[in-house]
Amino acid sequence: MEPDARRWQSWAAMVEDFDLVTEMHGSGAWQLTGDPVPTEVGCSAFVTMTEVTAPADLDGTRVPSTYFWIAAGDGGPDDELVGFLHLRHSLNPWLLEQGGHIGYSVKPSARRRGHAVAALRLGLQAAAGLGIDRVLVTCDADNEASRRTIEAGGGVLEDERSGKLRYWITS
Repeated sequence: MEPDARRWQSWAAMVEDFDLVTEMHGSGAWQLTGDPVPTEVGCSAFVTMTEVTAPADLDGTRVPSTYFWIAAGDGGPDDELVGFLHLRHSLNPWLLEQGGHIGYSVKPSARRRGHAVAALRLGLQAAAGLGIDRVLVTCDADNEASRRTIEAGGGVLEDERSGKLRYWITS
């Protein structure tokens, strides 16, 4: 689902579950001035950041991208937010080596319930809709759960670079 500031309370609970980290784990940096603040204003700032996708609006390190929130259920208004998914429309040199097209993270209290597999599947559909035929997805070499998620999504291991496993998935 697309980020929506009206769901700020569920977003705030999700951010707190992540222990207010400085980045969204596998789905990238917050790209905010400071760490996320789990308030309505903080959520609005995050949603505004996710809307910045035009190359002219980016700082030179980011590429055009689409952010999604992962919800438990079908994305209805009462569904709990459980994670983030970030689909990058192209790869710069760093993303080609480390970050990939798709990054995702599921909050600790919602892991091992299939949310990441479902989110990756939806991310691959969105990538195909953008005309991205081969999608790069990476994970830390020691992240067994993410490795299994990527492989369940059809990922084929290309190699390991700087502690990251690099998988390609045909979308």
